[in-house]
Amino acid sequence: MGVPAFFRWLSKKYPSIVVHCDDGVKGEYHFDNLYLDMNGIIHPCSHPENKPPPANEEEMFLAIFEYVENIMKIVRPKKLLYMAIDGVAPRAKMNQQRSRRFRAAQDSYEKLIQIQKVKDDLLSRGIVVPEKEDSEHFDSNVITPGTDFMINLSEALREWINRKLSDEYDDVHSIWPKDLVVILSDASVPGEGEHKIMDYIRKQKASKNYDANLSHCLYGADADLIMLGLATHEPNFTILREEFKPNQPRPCDLCGQLGHELKDCTGQMKPEEERMIPADTDFIYIRLNVLREYLEKECRSNTSLQLDFERFIDDYVFLCFFVGNDFLPHLPSLEIRENAIDRLIKIYKYVLEVYPDPSDMYLTKNGFVNKHRVQLILQELGEYEDEIFKQRQRNDQNYKERNKRRKLMQAEQELRWLKPEIIDPNRRPETFENAREEAMKVRLAYMEQEKKLSTNEKLEKMLVKSDDKNNNQQQNPSCKRKIDDLNENDEEDDEPEDLVQLHNDGWKDRYYKHKFGVENINQISKQVADEYFKGLCWVMLYYYQGCPDWKWFFPFHYACFASDFRDVDKIDINFDSSAKPFKPLEQLMSVFPAASSKNLPVTWRKLMTEKDSPIIDFYPTTFKIDLNGKKAAWMGVALLPFIDEERLFNALKNVYDDLNENEKRRNLLGSHLIFTSKQHSILADNIKTIITTNDESSSNDKQLIKSDKTWPNLISGSLCKSYEHSSVYIKTLCCEFYDPTYPKGFIFPAVMLKNARKPDTVLRPQDLDRFERYRPIIGMNRRNDRANVAMSGHRMIERLVQKEHGGEQYRHEQYHNQYGYQNYSKLLYGSILSG
Repeated sequence: MGVPAFFRWLSKKYPSIVVHCDDGVKGEYHFDNLYLDMNGIIHPCSHPENKPPPANEEEMFLAIFEYVENIMKIVRPKKLLYMAIDGVAPRAKMNQQRSRRFRAAQDSYEKLIQIQKVKDDLLSRGIVVPEKEDSEHFDSNVITPGTDFMINLSEALREWINRKLSDEYDDVHSIWPKDLVVILSDASVPGEGEHKIMDYIRKQKASKNYDANLSHCLYGADADLIMLGLATHEPNFTILREEFKPNQPRPCDLCGQLGHELKDCTGQMKPEEERMIPADTDFIYIRLNVLREYLEKECRSNTSLQLDFERFIDDYVFLCFFVGNDFLPHLPSLEIRENAIDRLIKIYKYVLEVYPDPSDMYLTKNGFVNKHRVQLILQELGEYEDEIFKQRQRNDQNYKERNKRRKLMQAEQELRWLKPEIIDPNRRPETFENAREEAMKVRLAYMEQEKKLSTNEKLEKMLVKSDDKNNNQQQNPSCKRKIDDLNENDEEDDEPEDLVQLHNDGWKDRYYKHKFGVENINQISKQVADEYFKGLCWVMLYYYQGCPDWKWFFPFHYACFASDFRDVDKIDINFDSSAKPFKPLEQLMSVFPAASSKNLPVTWRKLMTEKDSPIIDFYPTTFKIDLNGKKAAWMGVALLPFIDEERLFNALKNVYDDLNENEKRRNLLGSHLIFTSKQHSILADNIKTIITTNDESSSNDKQLIKSDKTWPNLISGSLCKSYEHSSVYIKTLCCEFYDPTYPKGFIFPAVMLKNARKPDTVLRPQDLDRFERYRPIIGMNRRNDRANVAMSGHRMIERLVQKEHGGEQYRHEQYHNQYGYQNYSKLLYGSILSG
């Protein structure tokens, strides 16, 4: 989900949800099903940030296989491995994809110019730059459905799965056991990878044969996986992701070595023993069962109402959409770093208390939005907007002042550690009899002066040593220049001019004038607000019921304000459930810039590059990025024109006949494939029967075989022979797989199943009230991050403490028998310090 810093905020607020995946944890906890959001693997393996990129496609595929193998070693799924690659996305997601790909092309072009500039500079100084091996620059935009790269990757994955299931099933300790089922949903199957996984879980859960106590592990780096996991209401759901390590060295774009940036490259290759080695990849678990424990505390606190916890979970997910998601820009008054979610929860509980309605108190039900209740939330939030913007301005100013003081203090500290003779060559070093005592005096004096000195006085103190009466010499020019440069940098303001000024009166008029180009805000604000609210309803249904409309999208670059939502209960929320997804090549035309046009058929790419093309305006070579109050360009808004679907399809009518056979194949929509070993105890005979029948049938006349009765407590759905793949992978069994189907209008209930067993409680009572810094917890079980002391040990501590303090002070202290721990650290540390 497009919520920068969401996971960081969540893990700080609820620290025990995170577990370091070390060797002890790997062997401690296994899962039934493992789901891989493959795009989170494909991208870092094909263009890694912490090491030189692979030389060619083959090396990329090998890196992907190795990565999946590592995850398999960690999770060791017993029943299912589901590998989902992003297929054609809903139109609502294409706007974000289009922005990312245009930016990627622009960044790549600028990077190549920088590399050539540095290279030319080195050559002009007579420095020989080692030539890289001849290899074409990798365009990461090819990781999009419909490209040759994705077709080749799908083929490689099928071959790899075939080999793994056939080679290792006979090993008792294999991470690919003989009864493991593998489902591959490649880029030809429409839908985002994580949502194809959610569709699978949702439809399995609604079937009669579903095992309510399956344990699920979902790998992926996106924050929206947390919300999706909560939306399943599964009691045993865990997310696996890479641990983020800030400030990791990246390879130089010119020489490929770690340890320096492109601008600092000397073109010289370091000796092998001096080269930096990329840091190992570490993984963490995010335990959603523990997050549910925290949220249940949130649900019960500060309200007199008895809320249905599962309904509260759905409302919590919905409120998070206001802070950001992949389909809508976030509301200007809500920033995750300003604890926007906490603010929304407080408003939510306030509305529950002030507007009680037991029959209609929740914001959502099964993914459908209660418009009346949401209007109350937005109404309350709107009343706070003006103060939120003013407080944000005060916080920004305070941050800038703190940052300036920090830089000055750092500069002073650097000067303090310089030898006196460097600052003043004529000054002799002083000697001390007691260095430790003198150091303490210096620190105390410095702390006292910090309270009194102004910025100018600090600078004077740094530049002039008043205690040396004989010091009439000028200080070292380099030191003074350093301070002067610091002052100049601090005084510089390279931030773009803030034309909207949300913290000043009239902010709403200025916002719509500069962002939407209109003077009369009433009409446009209502239009944007209605469409935004419709978008919230679309996203909620997408998470809980599947894609409600493949063609809907939010047609603006910016959001409205909370105070702009008026009469939302009168908004007509209707989606076209009959809309179909784009075909792969059509999506490429919708999201690719002209710089990536080589991945399209010849006549199609001309529509992106030739001046007389009827849709040439869809593919600007330059575009503006509005920082919109942010500091980094990647967080800004790319002002690209929206694709007009009707114009696009009319232009493509004239070039569809130019497709060759390979291009037609790339443009087809496919289906999931299921793989099993020939030794599978349940499915082998079932799939063999399917593969050996219908040989005479046309591939357009597929006979689906229902599998509900033959797959008890395993998988529900349908199988069909794959006329392209079933006869190819002879070492394993392979056929097409289709999710269970349900009647039109069927609503998937957002509930925890009655026969589901909740896992043991992990948090202790005092954990629910702790708000501490991020500290990963080791282990998957109940709080095994600290040593346990038997009750006999606690009794011994009690006697020692009583003896030390006269035996009366803690005589009536009560101990928590369930956890064997209370405030003994206070008792123990008290006795130690007093001794």
